[in-house]
This record gives sequence, C-alpha cells and structure tokens, in this order.
Amino acid sequence: METALIVLGIIGAVVIIILIMHIRIVQQGEAVVVQRLGKYSRTLDTGLRWLVPFFDRVRAKVLLKEQVADFDPTAVITKDNVRMMIDSVVFFQIVEPKLFVYGVENPLKAIDNLTATTLRNIVGELELDETLSSRELVNNKMQAIIDEATNPWGIKVHRVELRNIIPPASIQDSLEKQMRAERERRQAILQAEGEKRANILVAEGEKQAAILRAEARKFALLTEAEGQAEAIKKIVQAKPDASYLTLQGFDALKTLADGQSTTIIVPSEIQNVASMFASMSGVLQAKKEAAAKVTKK
Repeated sequence: METALIVLGIIGAVVIIILIMHIRIVQQGEAVVVQRLGKYSRTLDTGLRWLVPFFDRVRAKVLLKEQVADFDPTAVITKDNVRMMIDSVVFFQIVEPKLFVYGVENPLKAIDNLTATTLRNIVGELELDETLSSRELVNNKMQAIIDEATNPWGIKVHRVELRNIIPPASIQDSLEKQMRAERERRQAILQAEGEKRANILVAEGEKQAAILRAEARKFALLTEAEGQAEAIKKIVQAKPDASYLTLQGFDALKTLADGQSTTIIVPSEIQNVASMFASMSGVLQAKKEAAAKVTKK
C-alpha cells in the first residue's frame, strides 16, 4: 500500500513538473506560433498560456514591434550608364506571425534580395542627376513595390530610405567642381548686384543734389525778379519823366563799360543827349523862376 502511494506521488510530481514546463508567458509585443503534431495549431498572444504536453511545440517566437533592416550597399547602374553603390534601410513590421513563419524561408534575406532587385529596376530608369535629386520618388516607389511583394509573408513595409548614394570618384570630382562653379557664380552675381545697387544710390544722390541746386537757383532768380519787379512798379508809380529814363540809360551804359565785354552797343538815341541836357536846364530854370515868384509874393 505504501509502495503504491509512493508511486502515485512520484507520478503526480512528474505530471506537475511536466505541466509547469509547458506553461508559457508571452511578452508584450511578441507572438508565439504553436504546432501540434507537426502542423500549425494556433498563435499565442500576450499573457499566460499553456501547451498540451507531448503534442504542442513552439515553432517560433515572433517580434511584433516595428523593426529596422540595414542592408549592405547594392551596385546599380543608371540610365546613362553610371555605376554606383546605394545602401538602403527598410522599416517593417510583422502583422501575421503565421504567414511570417510559414510563408518564406529566411524572411530577412528575402527582403534584402527584393530590395536590391527593386532598387536596380528603379534606378535603371533614371539618369544620374535624377537619382541624386529624386530620393523621395525612389523611396516611395520602393516602399509600394516591396510592401506589395511582402504582403503574402505577413510583413508590412512602412518606409524605405536610401541612406547613402556613392557615385564613382570621377563623378564625385565632377560634382564638386560643378558645385564650386555654382558657388562662384552666385558670388559673382551677388557682387554685381551690390555694385549695381551702389551705383544706383550714387546716381540717386547726385540727382537729388542737382535738383536741390536747381531749386535754390530757381528760388534766387525768383526772389531777384520779384525785387526788380517791385522796384519797377514803384518807379512806374512815381511817373518818371523822359530825363530820368535817359539818365537810367546812361547808368546802364556805364555798367556795360565796367564789364569784361570789349563791344558796347550804343543806342541811337545817344545823339539827343544835347537836347536832353538843354531840356533839363530849362526845367531847372523854370523851377527857379517859379520859386522866385513864390518868394516875391
């Protein structure tokens, strides 16, 4: 009896140990693919899970988080027959663990080969300049093609990025010379624009100065003309006689004679100077007689 109890105790302990050994704790962000008798049975998600002893077996543990695959540089040839090296980075996520495990052998190697062939096909349709300036276009095309191709494998490709584009050394030298020439051209343009702006500012300053000088001369001439007009107005209001006008003419001749001119134009009325003096003497004599008569009275 005691022997039977010991045997039962041993068997119970073995069963408990086996059951404990077939308990699985699935972590967050993971999935476990289970086979039963060599055939797919189920996929275990996060939590405490139990396997049937001797029948169930863990086929694979799959990471469900987004992953990054960094592949080696790939040799490609552009449309204009330029050979260069391009390395790419693929961001993907496993969305169907069953398809990932049973869909393809070595999924990462398959993605690597698919990325290389797709990159060669796309770059082969582009010239060198287009390849260097159209990274976004190449990235989008590769992402769409690789995502569609890996869909039967339970993989979702979120992004594909070209990390490095390495052209031949001769092409790199040509690109550097081209960039240097472009910088020198921009510098020359900026310098020419600066000189042009400076010349415009100088011309504007001279223009403003000339305008101000002209305004000053105009104001001076207007002021002088207004003074002369006022003087003439007062002379006219005084009603001068012919002798005064003749004297003014002699003053004008005197001014001309004092100048630098070597030619003096004498008016034809100069021959009446004697008569002018005679008339002036008569006027003075008449004034004296009138003054004497006033005195006598």
